[in-house]
Amino acid sequence: MDRSKMVNTNQILYPAKNARRWFGMDYEVSMYLPSHPLAAVTEKGGYEDFDAGIPIANSIELLMKDLTGKPTPSLIGFGTMVDPYNPSEEQSRLTRSALEIIHSNHQGVILFTKGEGILQDLDLLKKIAEDAFVVVVLIITSMNDELTKKIEPHAPLSSTRFKTLHKLANEKIKTGVLMMPIIPFITDTEENVTQIIRRSKEMGAEFIYPSFGINLTETDGQQFHKMIDHEFPGLKNIYMDTYGSKRSCQSLHAAKLKKAFVIECKKQKLKYGMNDIIKTIRPVTSVQMKLF
Repeated sequence: MDRSKMVNTNQILYPAKNARRWFGMDYEVSMYLPSHPLAAVTEKGGYEDFDAGIPIANSIELLMKDLTGKPTPSLIGFGTMVDPYNPSEEQSRLTRSALEIIHSNHQGVILFTKGEGILQDLDLLKKIAEDAFVVVVLIITSMNDELTKKIEPHAPLSSTRFKTLHKLANEKIKTGVLMMPIIPFITDTEENVTQIIRRSKEMGAEFIYPSFGINLTETDGQQFHKMIDHEFPGLKNIYMDTYGSKRSCQSLHAAKLKKAFVIECKKQKLKYGMNDIIKTIRPVTSVQMKLF
């Protein structure tokens, strides 16, 4: 890849902001920097774009150094900043190189992605899983492919993401779904939420976690409003009347959606509370001591 289109940085591995409380992660890493102000995927439920990330030229060197001395197996998260399988990965293969380092250091990994490119690294994920945690979380917020094209124009279709989930689950990779964000006035319907849950279960997901709203920074808000103004004429005015300048835009139907979500998750026997999800990802093995 043309190194003139890459950047350098001083550090790429950071302690997780809420260590062990957000999907059990210990550390976060990204081999790319955002190329778009809406490129982040965070626990705040921000709107995500799938534009190509900017590769970090010295990321491999930094990861090897930063992993030195870290306890094993730690759970290292990819995709909290930029999707690890964004279009740049096709040429740079930085995520694959990182997974090779993760494997050689006997560390675990959790990847948040929308990209089917992760299937190219299935061989590595299976190797890592032999002695550490491996989890893949597919980000899916709509059952409607046509709607997905509007709100996430550069990302794989939702149907493609479900197929990716199914292929991973069939290979015994622990999988789940991040249903975040559910966007007010666009995807915040009971039908959408319950259908995602059912389809996730059918495709082999073990857990699902939602956010019934969207959080936006000032820059995110400007870009988001441009998107809805273009794709959903008149909706921007409704947003302004409903939320004004608020950064947190919770669905007006959040309570109803949460109730429907919990009922359907229980029906489908899917884990949905963060504590239970973490126990699924990082099961605690206890040894019963014999008394003599």
